[in-house]
Amino acid sequence: MANFRVKEGELYIDDKKVLKGYESFSGWYWFVTEDTGTQDSLMPDGTIIENDRIYFGLVQGFEEEWGYFSEGELHRLINKGKLWEIRKHDLPYSGRR
Repeated sequence: MANFRVKEGELYIDDKKVLKGYESFSGWYWFVTEDTGTQDSLMPDGTIIENDRIYFGLVQGFEEEWGYFSEGELHRLINKGKLWEIRKHDLPYSGRR
């Protein structure tokens, strides 16, 4: 299990500073620790998101794992009302520990 800690009001996971966080109604969390750049991403429905920002970070879903995820995928869930960005001042209290 990842090590969550708060230092000077900022959330760190395994000593990586969390830049952004997202939470869903299903209890999943996405914590961004690195912005790796952009790419054109092919979505499951066949659409392409140009200049899609790709993040690296911790995902707490059915299991907890580090990996890459797409801002475009997250925004599709936001637009469906299933996901929201966690406010910066709430990040230190977010996630499953």
